[in-house]
Amino acid sequence: MDLALYIHVPFCVRRCTYCDFVTYADRPTLLTPYAAALLTELHQQAATLLARHPTASATTLYFGGGTPSLLPPAAIAALIEAAREDLHLSPAAEITLEANPGTVQVEQLSALRRAGVNRLSLGVQSADAGELRLLGRIHTWEEAARTVAAARQAGFDNLNLDLIFGLPGQTLTPWQHTLEATLALAPEHLSLYALTLEPGTPLAEAVARGAVPEPDPDLAADLYDLTQEMTAAAGLPSYEISNHAKAGDESRHNLLYWRYGEYAGVGPGAHSRLAEGSNRIALIAEKHPETWRSLVTAQGHGIVSEEIVAAEAQAREMMLMGLRITEGIDLAAHARLSNRPIAPEKIAALSELGLVTQEKTRLRATEAGRRILNAVIAELAE
Repeated sequence: MDLALYIHVPFCVRRCTYCDFVTYADRPTLLTPYAAALLTELHQQAATLLARHPTASATTLYFGGGTPSLLPPAAIAALIEAAREDLHLSPAAEITLEANPGTVQVEQLSALRRAGVNRLSLGVQSADAGELRLLGRIHTWEEAARTVAAARQAGFDNLNLDLIFGLPGQTLTPWQHTLEATLALAPEHLSLYALTLEPGTPLAEAVARGAVPEPDPDLAADLYDLTQEMTAAAGLPSYEISNHAKAGDESRHNLLYWRYGEYAGVGPGAHSRLAEGSNRIALIAEKHPETWRSLVTAQGHGIVSEEIVAAEAQAREMMLMGLRITEGIDLAAHARLSNRPIAPEKIAALSELGLVTQEKTRLRATEAGRRILNAVIAELAE
């Protein structure tokens, strides 16, 4: 069984205004004991998993956050080595680490590369100084460009850059400038996300009280169109709603999610989806890092919820994930999960509207369909 392994590092120098992830700022004293707890949980999770699936092997490893690069390279190296020993992490595994521009230098990046990290994901977000301030980012565009140069010097030949569009007050011109400046850095992969105002975040509250304008969804659609044109022309076409890559540089880790493969999560708030016979088991860990660490000390893991995912829910998850990517889903595999094939007349009706296409047993959402994917899935799953 191929497995995607995710390790969560929930610490940041400062929390961004739009972020509602499981992250915490200004807790540097927790980093060392936290890294030790990650190792403990990884050992225990691996033992439990291999008892159920002796042939399981991690084919990708993703350090996400938060800002995983806040962990010392030696701690990252120890976790990678533990994944190799405990979960048979493949020698050819894609190993990704997220980092923020301005927080890593070439010496640290070189140490991470020697440790086995072979893919770097940088949270650039914008090339516009005002937009970076609005988002609460701690770096400048110049620092982002220098971090890319440092990564290349350290030996990274697989770089992802994250950007956000559809910001309050944003127009086509600054987004076009951001894309042009970013593409000039020649990344292998881009993750380009439309802003979602999450309840309770500082940015959402600023919009609610009128301090900044509400994002314009019609303009966001125009920004999306411009994105597709510019990235395709630059040789980084979209292969998923928000992700673009040079041929062969698609994120193997995320593709395992989108193809509805198995994945294991380590760390506070991490999720796992693991096969158990014909079922899937969903595991969720405690969110708060100190509470999670106490649980790991007491029982070897921080998991607080375990439930069987019903067949109908699995089928919907497969559809929701798989129709995000341009390759779509296999209808036969979907039918095996749900015990109820999608009605041909529903597919035909959506095909007439130009929202899906079917080739033999493969169903794909068109570009128009991916724009309104929730509505397409609601129709197919009804």
